[in-house]
Amino acid sequence: MATRYQAVKQGGPFEIVSASKPELERNEVLVNIKAVALNPLDYKQLDYGMFISSWPATLGSDGAGIVEAVGEDVKSFKPGDEVFARFTPGNNKSAAFQSIAAVHESKVGRKPGSWSFEDAASLTIAFVTAVASLAALEISLPFIPGSQTGAYQPGTILILGGSSSVGASTIQVLRLALPNCTILTTSSSKHHEALKALGASAVLDYRSANILNDIKNMSADGQGVEAIIDAVGSVTTDPSLLHVLTGSKKFAQVITGKDSKDIPADVKHYSIASGNVFGAPGGANIVAALGLLLEEGKYKVPLPVTVVGQGFDAIGDGLQTLKKGVSGTKLVVCL
Repeated sequence: MATRYQAVKQGGPFEIVSASKPELERNEVLVNIKAVALNPLDYKQLDYGMFISSWPATLGSDGAGIVEAVGEDVKSFKPGDEVFARFTPGNNKSAAFQSIAAVHESKVGRKPGSWSFEDAASLTIAFVTAVASLAALEISLPFIPGSQTGAYQPGTILILGGSSSVGASTIQVLRLALPNCTILTTSSSKHHEALKALGASAVLDYRSANILNDIKNMSADGQGVEAIIDAVGSVTTDPSLLHVLTGSKKFAQVITGKDSKDIPADVKHYSIASGNVFGAPGGANIVAALGLLLEEGKYKVPLPVTVVGQGFDAIGDGLQTLKKGVSGTKLVVCL
């Protein structure tokens, strides 16, 4: 049997229910989940029903565990392998907030033995979103086999929200893709050194009264940035941030539920949803590529992990903590 932590209806409450173990398709991996990470998407799905077609619903996108069984066509994994995965919230078979889930092989990555389940659980949705952002901007991703070859090589890119999990992941992915790019990002001052260690060229205090001039002054040519990746909806709060764009003026905005309006006509705007990238060229190789980067020591834990509890009931409490606001850490629950 399996145990699910499911939302009874939009807005909750949660309940713990027993269910049969999922039946495996030929290309699926059955994962016994040991740790799950909490994301803003989780409480937004609970509160607003984002991307949820029916209730009760099992949520959760990020997790790590041990392979229990594999479908007959699966060649990359075997029972006993330690893995992380991009789970599918709203799908009771494949969501993360349960004891065991069936996941398509392409959304499973191998966890290095030196990594904890807690750290590994924090990785996938942020990495996939970072990849989706760069792919939308047509930046080449040579570490992902089969991905598109883009010619876009901006001199300076601004990542808004560097201390979020998506922001910190995007810094690393961008540094891998464009080693010589000037990467600017924003955060509170206490996170500056950590973000530089991940690959940021300079980190700016988002509360600065002169943030626009600060950004321009730190750009490669002193004129501004060619592209912005907004990981946290900063432009919705302060549309003037788009005034630092120059040249190609590309703006990739991660969907947060508070998208910007009235974007200038000369700005190329891209809305980013992580799930869409799996259908793009190389999409089936993204999570496996992350596993290889971890093994090679080329990718770090984007944010320090904070374990907020043990067991399913800790998920609901953790989501309330996350909703109130956390900075520079990823909340994880051990199962």
